[in-house]
Amino acid sequence: MFSCATELKAESMMPRPLSRIAPEWWDYTTLDAAIIRDAAALSPRAIEQLSRPGFRVVFYETLQDFYLAEALEYIVAWRGATADEPVGVCGPIGPTEQLPLVARLVNELGLDLRYAHFWGMDEWYENGREVPVSHPLSFERADRELCFDRIRPELRIPEENLHFPKADTAAYTASWNTARCAVMQGGQGDTKHWAFNDPPRRVGAYQHEPPTPKEYRSLGSRVVDLHPVTLAQNARTSGGGNIGLVPTQAITVGPCETWRAEKVSIWHAGVHDNPLGQRLTAMMISQRIIDTSVPMSLLADHPNVQFNYYRGGLGDCSVEMH
Repeated sequence: MFSCATELKAESMMPRPLSRIAPEWWDYTTLDAAIIRDAAALSPRAIEQLSRPGFRVVFYETLQDFYLAEALEYIVAWRGATADEPVGVCGPIGPTEQLPLVARLVNELGLDLRYAHFWGMDEWYENGREVPVSHPLSFERADRELCFDRIRPELRIPEENLHFPKADTAAYTASWNTARCAVMQGGQGDTKHWAFNDPPRRVGAYQHEPPTPKEYRSLGSRVVDLHPVTLAQNARTSGGGNIGLVPTQAITVGPCETWRAEKVSIWHAGVHDNPLGQRLTAMMISQRIIDTSVPMSLLADHPNVQFNYYRGGLGDCSVEMH
């Protein structure tokens, strides 16, 4: 296995290769080939054994159990919310299957959410502002239609406690001071991002080396340019393959807010990142191989991270022609 003692360093004598996907960007294809080989070789059992203090790997045998467990993280967090100590969840669009389950559980349990909070992770940015909720890909619209509008009116989170990213990020950033974030959920994109924390462009000071972990960790909520792979992925998963429908920029929660979450919980159903990606980030986090060309690897330094896998969606990295 690639040793922690040989972590990637800026002072490496060998220049980093260009991306095989988009040469003007950083991404996982610029890593040492040994890291990729070791990740591809991981069996499901080996992935389970990557757990360590601060990083837990959990497998689910059915999709029903997988999405129910994801929904229950919302319920467990919100049940602890009080007037003196409001509690919130930061949640993704992708996956989304948990959201109707959250609404059903709230309604069936009669859970009063008056002191609960919710932060959307990200939103598309176009024409100098966040996209309106009328946009077919609006994340705020999806959150409301799939979850919050389905909760009985007398139980709903107050509108002022719903925090969605806007082009002017000041209010969103300040909202993280209004409640304790018990858990930040996320999926993992093909660029190994959480939210839209994509690898950066290969320009200026980052032409030969990507940003240091310290530099990337300093980033807060912001407008970002999206890696071409992210555009293609979102077109595939949400737009029927129509890349022209996908904005090239987005507003994202940043590492600064992520480190305010008591727990970061990443959900791998097998419909977003591929078999290699699902292995690669777990290995890098477990072994503390931190490199900003793989943004998810920064979570190696977070004190409480959990990777959740649907066993049937993990796949393998064997070569099979189709």
